[in-house]
Amino acid sequence: MLESLDPSALTIRCLGDREISSPLDRLMAESDPGHEFYTDDHRVLVQHELSDITQVIAEGKEFPCFEVAGPRKKIYFDPAQTHCAIVTCGGLCPGLNDVIRAIVMQAYYRYGVRRIYGIPYGFEGLIPEYGHAIVNLTPDAVANIHEFGGTWLGTSRGPQDVLRMVDRLQELNINILFVIGGDGSQRGAIALEQEARKRGAKLAVVGIPKTIDNDMIYMDKSFGYETAAAEAVQAVHAAHTEARSARGGIGLVKLMGRHSGFIACAAALASGEVNAVLIPEVPFALEGEQGFLEVMRQRVVSRGHAVIITAEGAGQEHLGSTGETDASGNTRLGDIGHFLKERLTEHFQKCGTPLTLKYIDPSYMIRSVPASPQDRIYCMRLGQAAVHAGMAGKTGLIVARWHSVYVHVPISVATSARRMVDPKQDVWLSVLESTGQPPRFH
Repeated sequence: MLESLDPSALTIRCLGDREISSPLDRLMAESDPGHEFYTDDHRVLVQHELSDITQVIAEGKEFPCFEVAGPRKKIYFDPAQTHCAIVTCGGLCPGLNDVIRAIVMQAYYRYGVRRIYGIPYGFEGLIPEYGHAIVNLTPDAVANIHEFGGTWLGTSRGPQDVLRMVDRLQELNINILFVIGGDGSQRGAIALEQEARKRGAKLAVVGIPKTIDNDMIYMDKSFGYETAAAEAVQAVHAAHTEARSARGGIGLVKLMGRHSGFIACAAALASGEVNAVLIPEVPFALEGEQGFLEVMRQRVVSRGHAVIITAEGAGQEHLGSTGETDASGNTRLGDIGHFLKERLTEHFQKCGTPLTLKYIDPSYMIRSVPASPQDRIYCMRLGQAAVHAGMAGKTGLIVARWHSVYVHVPISVATSARRMVDPKQDVWLSVLESTGQPPRFH
C-alpha cells in the first residue's frame, strides 16, 4: 500500500487563502502565550519503520506525509457569518453523540459560530420529500447527549441524489458540512465536495470516520472500537460461564466484523477465555481430523468445554453468496453463527459426543451503548480537529489519529482500501498463542 502512495495525493485542498485571524489567537494569548499554532508544513510520516524510510532515502523519493490537524492562526471562514451542519450516516456505533457534541461545543464556544444545524436521519435529511426537519444545534441542546448511545440526529443507510443534496446545502447557506460515517458515507461526502467544487460553491466537507469494525485505513483506531471490544468481552464471559457449567458445553459468540476481525481478536485477547477465533482474513476447513469441527470436539472431550468467537464475515466460503445487498450496497452475508451452531450439533451427534451449545449474538446491544471514557476522549479530540479543519477552509478530508498524532487524510485515500488483520503479523499470532488453536484449521 505504501509503495503505491503518491505524496502529492496526500495534499489537502483549501477553499482559498486564509486571511481571517482565528478567535483562538486571542484566547490562547490570554491563557497560554506560548501555545503554538499549526501550519500546513507540520507533517507526519505515513510509514515510520526504519526499513521503509531507508528505502525511500535510497530511491531519492519524497516521503509520503500526512498534514497535522489542529488550529491554524489564520482561518478561511468568518465565524460570525459561518453556517455549519452535521450529519450521521450508516449503522450505530458508540461515540456518535460524543462527536456531535464535541463539534457543537468547539464551533460555538471556541470559534463563536452561532448557526449549527443537525441533518436528521443521514443523507435522507437533505432530500425534502422525506419531510425531515432540520435541527438547530446549541450547546444546551447537546449538553447531555453523550450520556446516551445511538445518534441524537438519527441515521439512515444508502446514497441519495448528490445534486439535490448540494442544492439543499446551498439553500441552507451551509459553509461547512461534517459527515460522521463509514467508508460508504465518506464516499458520499467526497461526491458532495466534488459537486460543490463544480458549482464554485464555498463548501468545506470534513469527515469524521466511523466504523465499529475498525477497518478504515490510515488511522490508529476508529472511535467506538474500544467500547465495542469491551462490551464484546462481557458476551464472551457469559458464553464461558454457560460452557463450563454444562456437560459438553460450548459457548459460541458472533461479533461484528464483515471484512476485518479486529473486534473478535480483541475480545479473545481481553477475555483470555476463548479457544478458537474465526475471522474473515483466515479461511478454515470444517471437515477432517484437523478441521474446525473435529478440533473443537476434541477440545470438549479433553477439557469439558470450549468457547468460540466468530466474526460475522468469517467462513463465507462455506455459505455461498446470498445474491442480495443492503441499503448501503453491501453484500448481505450468510449467517455464519447459525451455520456453525448447526454444523457443530450435527458433528457431535454423529460422533456420539454430548453437547450443550449456547449461541450468543450481542451485536446490536454492543452498537447501542454509550462510549467508554477513553472513546469519549478520542471522540472529543476528533470533533475538535474537525472544526479546526473546517474553519480553516480545508475540504475533502477526514480527521484521524496516525502514530498518535491527529492528522488530515484525503477522503479518497482513506476509502481506497480496507484495514484488515494480517495473519502474518503479531495481532493474529497473539490470538493463536492465547487460544491455543492451530494456525489453520485444514
